[in-house]
Amino acid sequence: MAPVSDEGPASIRSLKALRGAEEGCTRCPLFRNATQAVPGTGAARAAIMLVGEQPGDQEDRQGKPFVGPAGRVLDEALDAAGIARRDCFVTNAVKHFKFEPRGKRRLHKRPGAYEVDRCHLWLETEIRLVKPRLIVALGATAVRGLCGKPLAIGKIRGHVIALPDQHRMLATVHPSYILRIRDDGDRHAQFQAFVGDLKVGVRSLNRTA
Repeated sequence: MAPVSDEGPASIRSLKALRGAEEGCTRCPLFRNATQAVPGTGAARAAIMLVGEQPGDQEDRQGKPFVGPAGRVLDEALDAAGIARRDCFVTNAVKHFKFEPRGKRRLHKRPGAYEVDRCHLWLETEIRLVKPRLIVALGATAVRGLCGKPLAIGKIRGHVIALPDQHRMLATVHPSYILRIRDDGDRHAQFQAFVGDLKVGVRSLNRTA
């Protein structure tokens, strides 16, 4: 595979070509320990693009985004919001799994700003190829990857805002946040709030159809 310049993979014209380029990516050290790059999947002309943080353990092993526990929460929330996952494009801000070994386990470690920034050109290319009408940022790392700077989720959550490139973004929590809540009542309330955010996105798309 030909190397990709820092100016961006402008020559990539298909998601298949993008997947090949991502698999060969060495732009940050994460590729060294990950099993594989995890490219985005879904409808090639999806109206909604869902952007998470990074692959988890199961995603790293299977090579697909949101197939582990957080993916099950996402699927349930999409269904409750009336959104078919097959009609979305699902990806992450960072394409390789960052973790720290703990015995036989691999514990998630949040990507840093450097890794998010180095991976931005892949996310940018996905947006260019898919041309989503709405991008849903799942968590702070996704917001950082899309906006190029950190923004407080609490201030923008549930609102559709314009990105510098004129795409529209809706920020909400990452499904893994809901998984970490131990109290059943609180977890249910946060799940419903998550579904409510997704429904805001649906209404936004209906208004601009």
